[in-house]
Amino acid sequence: MKYYLIAGEASGDLHGSNLIREIRKLDPTAVFRCWGGDLMQEAGAEVVKHYRDLAFMGFIEVVRNLPTILRNLRFCKKDLMAFIPDVVIFIDYPGFNIPMAKFCKGKGLRTVYYISPQVWAWKENRVKTLKKAVDQMLVILPFERDFYAKWKYPVEYVGHPLVQVIEEFKGANTQESKEKKGKIVALLPGSRKQEVLTKLPVMLETSKQFPEIQFIIAKAPSLDDDFYQPIIKGYPNVMAVKGKTYDLLQKADAALVTSGTATLETALFGVPEVVCYKASPISYQIGKRLIRIKYISLVNLIMDKFVVKELIQDDCNPDSLTIELRSILFDLKVRERMISDYDLLRDLLSKGGLASAKAAESIWDGLNIN
Repeated sequence: MKYYLIAGEASGDLHGSNLIREIRKLDPTAVFRCWGGDLMQEAGAEVVKHYRDLAFMGFIEVVRNLPTILRNLRFCKKDLMAFIPDVVIFIDYPGFNIPMAKFCKGKGLRTVYYISPQVWAWKENRVKTLKKAVDQMLVILPFERDFYAKWKYPVEYVGHPLVQVIEEFKGANTQESKEKKGKIVALLPGSRKQEVLTKLPVMLETSKQFPEIQFIIAKAPSLDDDFYQPIIKGYPNVMAVKGKTYDLLQKADAALVTSGTATLETALFGVPEVVCYKASPISYQIGKRLIRIKYISLVNLIMDKFVVKELIQDDCNPDSLTIELRSILFDLKVRERMISDYDLLRDLLSKGGLASAKAAESIWDGLNIN
């Protein structure tokens, strides 16, 4: 069968690649065409557009790039109808994928949404659109089942794909890889230029208060090395790595992490973290009025309590980061409490099973029933 997948970010590329591999086990002659990245290409898909050309962060940035976004939507519709897939699989990326789902449904194509858009955070009314446009909704967060039940929309919880990804990584990397000299703090400032430029300088200023500790930046695979160099210059205890984020997290004693999927990855590696969120003033003010959630980090949202400290906007400054980082580095009770909560989080996210395999089976069954 023919599969068309649309992912617009690095995390979508990762989960899409694992989904492709699992589908191929069920459908050895499957043909995949996608919007994604290098990982999906390595898994055997033909990449139409790379996610590095698609990721726009914040309300102002989206408005500025609206002509490009509309051009991409037109191109995607044309490409889809030339390919005529048996199923279109949308992976998160709601600003683009929800309009595309409406289009595909209107053209009679089967639609699957893997990794639900975060409609529970804002614009709940989008559920009405999803119910009409999406034949099969596969969710990865436990509380999403109850959320969609309010709207009488049956969805399937498949577990979180990161649990499997990280456990497989740990299994393939022996304890020897954790050997190191001195403490390490991982810096995960995000994958988009805008968020790196906003958060990384604050993280770097914090490093000055810990001259005896090695700070290591996880570079985004979609950003050039030249982009980071002028930002890092002048910080003697800071270095950067690319394509080694999981290796870094396996060795790190603590982490400063931008809000998003990275907060969950850090927790699943058992690394005490401080979550950082900072946006342009206008984007932040708009977002504060629209978004209706108690927490900004996935860790706290899933656990429904404060597990990790969140420093938001003006609170995300070197002084506050220094206080919180010192706590998770040196306060044994704080570290033990956080790691204990991480264990509960892992158990909660594992209840759905192996997410990629379960999602693939569900998609395959849906194709063969309909």
